[in-house]
Amino acid sequence: MNALRMSVLSLALIVSSVVAADDKGKAGAITFDDIKFDIKKDARFKRSMLTDKIEKMSGKHVRIRGYILPGFVEKGIKQFVLVRDNMECCFGPGAALYDCILVEMAPGKSTSFTVRPVSVEGEFQIREFRDPDGKHLAIYRMVGKEVK
Repeated sequence: MNALRMSVLSLALIVSSVVAADDKGKAGAITFDDIKFDIKKDARFKRSMLTDKIEKMSGKHVRIRGYILPGFVEKGIKQFVLVRDNMECCFGPGAALYDCILVEMAPGKSTSFTVRPVSVEGEFQIREFRDPDGKHLAIYRMVGKEVK
């Protein structure tokens, strides 16, 4: 795997617990199971695979709990991949598309790496992210406002 693909993959793995906003604008908690959908291993992703429930979360203020995928920076992190768990299965080839979220922190915001689970709050989006060969690396994105 070349260096570009590895860095793209690093930016493409995220997951754990998400939250749909209520009527008052507060984030409500949900799990990675709420953004899971049917896809066979090594099958090509099609937007039609997403459930109505997942589609309705797009653009909503959510909170998700997961792990920051280790990178090269420990402090002042502005972009990272949030993954469902810290087991090796989520980092290797064949990891499920719904087990990661690309997090880009809102302007002026950043976080620090930790091996402990974190809760990320912000706007959940559905946005396909592909490698140079067109293969999907991630389909979920979040604009992070806070990481705890």
